[in-house]
Amino acid sequence: MDALSHHIEKIILQFNARGMVPLSRKMAPGYCRRAARLIHNNKGTVLIGTGFPVKGSFETDGPIGAVAIYRVLDHLGYNPVFVCGPPLSRIFGDRFRSYEIPILAWQDSVPVVKEALHQLKPALMLSVERPGITADGRYCNMRGQDISAFTAKFDLFFDLGSCPTIAFGDGGNEIGMGNVLHLLTDLPIKPSVTTCDELVIATVSNWGVYGVIAELSDLVGQDLFACFDPHAIVSFLMSNGSLDGVTTEATPSEDGFPMTVGDQIIRQLKGALSVNLAEDPVYNKEKR
Repeated sequence: MDALSHHIEKIILQFNARGMVPLSRKMAPGYCRRAARLIHNNKGTVLIGTGFPVKGSFETDGPIGAVAIYRVLDHLGYNPVFVCGPPLSRIFGDRFRSYEIPILAWQDSVPVVKEALHQLKPALMLSVERPGITADGRYCNMRGQDISAFTAKFDLFFDLGSCPTIAFGDGGNEIGMGNVLHLLTDLPIKPSVTTCDELVIATVSNWGVYGVIAELSDLVGQDLFACFDPHAIVSFLMSNGSLDGVTTEATPSEDGFPMTVGDQIIRQLKGALSVNLAEDPVYNKEKR
């Protein structure tokens, strides 16, 4: 792993809220860089699933990062499309390219997802803080509560699709965590078994998206953080009923962290990009 990637992954794993730092030590490093390369190498329609149900609404963590990467992809000439269930699908539908998937049982969702894949023909799929199905066929939040009745089955896009997939998570119960299922036994959650091609973990899933945006900025030689404003995004989400997933309160925060902490993460990532690594032979060898 090059020096920049090492720095980026340290930044997005600060504060170690839910056991992601110990997990990261057992994963192959450089996952933000690999995810950025998957995006860079698969231009076209990109499906983005997000929205974690909480109290009849949805968390701020996930949609903030999802809108950020949507804006970045749109700027770079991709065709991003949100694929979500209600209520988020209807909220996004007024502002973004969106495709609604209904909340149905698993088997009833299969033909719906097959038809969506046929229509949309994705080159890449992203999951940003979406609940993933457990080994016993349920969806559970961080408290172990069953939220299956409120969850559209976005996992099926990863299971049935043929294009590369990237998933962002921060607790073990999200889509993609099936990649590290054997490493989640010590976490107090009901883990997801859904896998992906590249798993990006962070203290907050939105920060994982920022880490990949930093790597993508390096690959394309642009400041892609200029494409979005997290405060404008969270204001839009809160005006439509979004809640903090940890506190379950209607506050401008993400997983209990004030938005100012996310600002700090972005500043640190931009600082990492500006550091002169020209004399680092490992970095020069890896950088494209």
